[in-house]
Amino acid sequence: MRRHWLAILLLATSAQASAAERVVSLAPSLSEIVLELGAADLLVGVLDGGERPVALTQVPSVGRYGQLNIERLLSLKPDLILLWPGSLGPAQREQLQRLNIPVYVAEPHSLEQLATQVEAIAQQLNRADAGRQLAAQLRQRLAELRRRYQRAAPLRVFYQVWDQPLYTVGGGQIISDALTVCGARNVFDDLALPAPQVNLESVLQRDPEVILAADQPQLDAWKAWPQVSAVATGRLLQVPDKGLERPSAQMVEAVAKLCQLIAPQR
Repeated sequence: MRRHWLAILLLATSAQASAAERVVSLAPSLSEIVLELGAADLLVGVLDGGERPVALTQVPSVGRYGQLNIERLLSLKPDLILLWPGSLGPAQREQLQRLNIPVYVAEPHSLEQLATQVEAIAQQLNRADAGRQLAAQLRQRLAELRRRYQRAAPLRVFYQVWDQPLYTVGGGQIISDALTVCGARNVFDDLALPAPQVNLESVLQRDPEVILAADQPQLDAWKAWPQVSAVATGRLLQVPDKGLERPSAQMVEAVAKLCQLIAPQR
């Protein structure tokens, strides 16, 4: 499947004789990248998934996360579709393949891949200079954060996505890479799935020094396990910025907040 989507991307890239003028974005993070590149005027449709940026309030909707309205998309006559595969189910991804519309598939697994993706999307939108400049800024900021927060022995971190059942992020997920920028290590970085389900016993066995979760009730539940290093030292921390969940340029500053939270002494 990954090879198949790569073929679509290459086909879309070669088919673009000129820059896209009517773009549909099928992920909030991709819509944000278009905005960050100063190309909001090219967006003719977006897939809704959470609160929209003010600049996109008047852009037509083509459905909601997991539910694309194909007829509505076609009525907008896009010449480029920006897709994060997880935003649609397999059946609708197959439908997109048959539309004969160029598709750019974006699924960065690291922050360096994110910077490269920004440049690639900018090229598609005739914003190449803006893309190179933005990507350079992102790489410079990431290098600064790595220098500041690097440590000989990375902090062991459990990043909790949900509690019932217990979900975390795997080693190929971009948040896992964000932790390494902060001098930390995802204790489940050996798992390939982007959001694997784990059990309590496996977390206890890996004994994280820091536990991160979205809200305080999820963190308070860990106090029942005082033998965990993170509990013993009181390092039960609330994720500081929801921007970590959206891989666009803004994510780098969300990573900076994460670093400051888990390693304030740096």
